[in-house]
Amino acid sequence: MRRKGELDILITGGTLLTMSEKMEVIENPLIGIKDGKILFIKKGGHLPEYSAKEIIDASGSVVMPGLVNTHIHSPMVCFRGLADDLPLMEWWNDHIFPAESKHVNREMVYDGAMLAIAEMLLSGTTTFSDAYFYESNVARAAIDTGMRAVPTQGIIDLPFPDSLEPSKKIEIAEKFIGKWTGVSSLISPALACHTPYTCSSETLRIVKDVSKKANVPYMIHLAETSDETEIIMERYDTTPVRYLHRLGVLDDFTIAVHCVCVDEEEIGILADYGVKVSHNPESNMKLASGVAPIPKLLEEGVTVGLGTDGCASNNDLDMFREMDTTAKIHKAITQDPTVMDAKTVLRMATIEGAKVLHLEDKIGSIEAGKCADIIIIDMQKPHLTPLYNYYSQIVYCASGSDVSTAIIDGKVVMKERRLFTMDIDNVMEKVRKIAEAISGNNF
Repeated sequence: MRRKGELDILITGGTLLTMSEKMEVIENPLIGIKDGKILFIKKGGHLPEYSAKEIIDASGSVVMPGLVNTHIHSPMVCFRGLADDLPLMEWWNDHIFPAESKHVNREMVYDGAMLAIAEMLLSGTTTFSDAYFYESNVARAAIDTGMRAVPTQGIIDLPFPDSLEPSKKIEIAEKFIGKWTGVSSLISPALACHTPYTCSSETLRIVKDVSKKANVPYMIHLAETSDETEIIMERYDTTPVRYLHRLGVLDDFTIAVHCVCVDEEEIGILADYGVKVSHNPESNMKLASGVAPIPKLLEEGVTVGLGTDGCASNNDLDMFREMDTTAKIHKAITQDPTVMDAKTVLRMATIEGAKVLHLEDKIGSIEAGKCADIIIIDMQKPHLTPLYNYYSQIVYCASGSDVSTAIIDGKVVMKERRLFTMDIDNVMEKVRKIAEAISGNNF
């Protein structure tokens, strides 16, 4: 028989959770990968018409799309554990912002992003949306490690490390988008305003205008705490969501992070304008911000993805833990065990997260023609035995350490728990030195 050609990777065996619209589950699949894309998916058997440079045997494993972390401040791994058990405003104003003002620089951002990427790869995340200072260095770290990223240049009306002149925000935003658009298939740049209370009305509008012209996402921390609501009420006599609605910055390219303090009318506004939401339950819980009404948002048709937030407020980047928390906290709040079922939550961590970032045509599900962003989970573990329901087992039992292999854009970046695109010992040592410098200062 004449061969059709050589594949880059052929994945065989195991169970495939496609996370596609039909949510197909395929036993003993054959997944062909060529030039970064999924060429075909077949059920079992042999492929004598194809050869492959690398064959990965996924027997005893689950094969599924890589997880999508819709909100993180990756360099903040350098502040992991620095100011725990504090309310958000005290945490940020008295500890984190002063530390950032003194210690954030290009090298710190790159080294912190490298460590965060290592943690994410080892726990099954293959795409992350980041927002921080010197964001170009996060983009470089993503390219250097083969990680898919939505690096998001943050804008705030305060002097901050990569621009001591807030008046230059338009120039900063336009320069960042121009620099990173089309540079790599792994990079999709975006813009972010920090919050409605740290950015003026003018800044919120200007940054939105730049994002609209560039057709990129516009991210903002929104309705995160009751303190935020009080500040906006005092300044503008309205609530944060209504305030942004009044400014005209809400649309289907707006990504609202947190949305803890929203009422039914505001949920309707978010739904009507197609606003996407990034749900970060563990960070919200740790800072005692509250619990976002995600079941109601979903009922109204709002697209919701999951995020970990930064390590200064979480303190880890394991999306499996985030899924478990998401499923359980909403059951407890609503006193309804049927809400946020495992299948819904796993979709939030994959295809729905991809929709939040406007990447659903590329990632989030395993389908022919999409980018080959795939993870393999070893199910041959005591805590994953016995197995009745794949979705429940992954959401309620699995952890990031169960991920054995990660493939991004058709390239194996982690296999048998070994990272191929960085020297992890060197990365950790660099962050330890950063921490030594931070701990030597009092804030």
